[in-house]
Amino acid sequence: MTPVYYDDKMITLPVLPLVDISRLTSSLLEDRLAVARELDQACAEVGFLYIKGDQFDPALFDRLVARAKAYFACDDATKMASYIGLSKNHSGYVPAGEEQFVGGTDDLKEAYDVNLDYTATDGRRPLLGPNLWPDMPGFREDALAYYDHVSGIGRQLFACFALALGLPDDHFEAVRKHPPSQLRMIHYPLDEHAEDRPGMGAHTDYECFTLLFATAPGLQIVNKQGQWIDVPLIEGTMIMNIGDMMEIMSNGRYIATRHRVKMVREERYSFPLFQACDYDHVVAPIIGGESSSKYGALKSGDHLFAQTAQTFGYLKRRLASGEVALKDPVPLDSFGLQVADL
Repeated sequence: MTPVYYDDKMITLPVLPLVDISRLTSSLLEDRLAVARELDQACAEVGFLYIKGDQFDPALFDRLVARAKAYFACDDATKMASYIGLSKNHSGYVPAGEEQFVGGTDDLKEAYDVNLDYTATDGRRPLLGPNLWPDMPGFREDALAYYDHVSGIGRQLFACFALALGLPDDHFEAVRKHPPSQLRMIHYPLDEHAEDRPGMGAHTDYECFTLLFATAPGLQIVNKQGQWIDVPLIEGTMIMNIGDMMEIMSNGRYIATRHRVKMVREERYSFPLFQACDYDHVVAPIIGGESSSKYGALKSGDHLFAQTAQTFGYLKRRLASGEVALKDPVPLDSFGLQVADL
């Protein structure tokens, strides 16, 4: 049992599962199946876990942290020159207050969002196109090096999920040619006066799963008893969690876990990379059979864009003006355990 804190009161609960994914690079199917069984159990029981592996390159993480610190130390005018509302694919600087989740206050954070840098002229979508980059030498190179590295780990995990769900390990390859997966470089500044503002409001992630590195604690999840519990950092690991689309594809075997970042008591940087399928891929249950399906189908990119447009200020303004429209959007807060925020 591990002590954690909820509203400054210590409670004890089992630590989140930790899965070593090193054997996903093995040529032996039995090695990869062993990891898949562990992953399946962790995702079915909790939906939040730690992963570690020989694949990790800590030097890329250190470079990204240094780059983020340098960028967010710039003045507001410099950062707003790359404002996300100026981009073609929802990339760029996100100022504090730009996004707001259901029933929440403005988040106490700023971010720089990096998507798949899709430079082809055909096949562009609202979330698929060339990235907007700041005028900072080395920023693009360090961000893309980290993006490519963690995306490679994501590919291994997609193969692992396929095995966990009883499918061939190449099941997802055909639907992940140009996925609009997003890296967020998030800065939570220290603000001792913001007692009633969270670092990030409660939500589930929209994509299949998320891989996260962070520099400081602050992340909290809702457990099955409806309690907000802290997720401590463990050196040498990443945090992984299930998103809306994997909840659908697993037919509810894996549930997207609601999470938030509590008020920051120290400066914090975090780097979630949200793993998605291709924009036009139709997400539907892939196990359980049609007669036992708990979820309707939805198009991957349409869902991502609809959820994003219901959160970001610049897209809300475009919706209100009629400049953009959504295709049968699923309301925010539609996935995960439906529990009230405590």
